[in-house]
Amino acid sequence: MTEAEGMAREAAVERVEEIIETVESERMPVPVREVWVYGDVVLGVDPVPRVNVYVTKDLLFKDDPDREAEFRTSHGIEGVGKTVAAAWADDHPEYLRANSNGHAAPEKCLAAHLLRDDEPIHLEVCNTGFESNVTQRLQGAIAREDYTQILDPRGALLWADTEDGPVRSEEALAKLRDNEFVLPTLPRALEMLGMDESDAEAAAETVQQYRAEQNGATVRGDVV
Repeated sequence: MTEAEGMAREAAVERVEEIIETVESERMPVPVREVWVYGDVVLGVDPVPRVNVYVTKDLLFKDDPDREAEFRTSHGIEGVGKTVAAAWADDHPEYLRANSNGHAAPEKCLAAHLLRDDEPIHLEVCNTGFESNVTQRLQGAIAREDYTQILDPRGALLWADTEDGPVRSEEALAKLRDNEFVLPTLPRALEMLGMDESDAEAAAETVQQYRAEQNGATVRGDVV
């Protein structure tokens, strides 16, 4: 199956489970609190044009700042030990990624660790939860008249790091495997969040067109 065709549904769900297993079993560049899926993969389409994964992370402050100079010298990247964990960088130096300013970028490091370059998966990374960010992104998109920044609100929480330890939502995973989620169309979902009908239709069309233009693994990071 070519990238243009997307990913077979069964394979898409398997990849989502692999991502969860990686988060559970391996050290991450920043603490991960939640893993969601949203959009096409939740809707049960087959093939899935793009698999959308949302990761809620904690901000990392002064993990091991004394090692920043070491990584600056060895990898030419600032901020290791401050914005991404130095111990993770020791384990996975091949996944170290920087932003345009040369500072370690948590979202890019997570994407490098969790995704393969050529697969049609988009990773959203933010320090706030999915539902809260859906609302904030929608408000920002409306204010800027840039509907490409809308976050599809049709999502499912699959994994969370709770006070009692990591928990998989076996019920949500079963629904994902068996295509049992019942969700509205994207325009209707946006209307439920307060958009009027005509704007919701235009916004949904823009979101779908924007998705279709993306290639390979992509990532977007938010701090709110």
